[in-house]
Amino acid sequence: MASLQLGLSLVWTEARRRGIPLETVVGWMSERPAQFAGLTGKGRIAPGYDADFSIVAADDAFVVDVGKLHHKNPLTPYHGKPLAGVVRTTFLHGEPIDGVTPRGRLLRRGMLD
Repeated sequence: MASLQLGLSLVWTEARRRGIPLETVVGWMSERPAQFAGLTGKGRIAPGYDADFSIVAADDAFVVDVGKLHHKNPLTPYHGKPLAGVVRTTFLHGEPIDGVTPRGRLLRRGMLD
C-alpha cells in the first residue's frame, strides 16, 4: 500500500504540530484500528496481546525520499516532506522483523477470538 510505511510519522508530525500528545497518537494508530477491524489480541502492549509494536524516535526527523521507501511501488505524494518520528525497529509477536524476510499471517475479523 503506497505510503503506508509513512503513516505513523505523517500522523505524528501533524498531531505534534497541533499539540496532541504521542500517547493519543499511539491509540489512534494501534488500539483504534484493531478495535475497528475486530482483531482481539492486537493494538495494545498487555498480557494476552501479541506484542506487535514499533520503537519510535519521536523527536528525530527525516525528509521523505521515494528512493528509500520499502513498498513495491515507491510512489508517494509526500516526497520531500519533512516528518517527525523515525521508526527504529518493529516487532511482530515480540520478535524483531528485518524488513526482508516475510513474516506474519492474514488476519480476518474475528479470527483472534
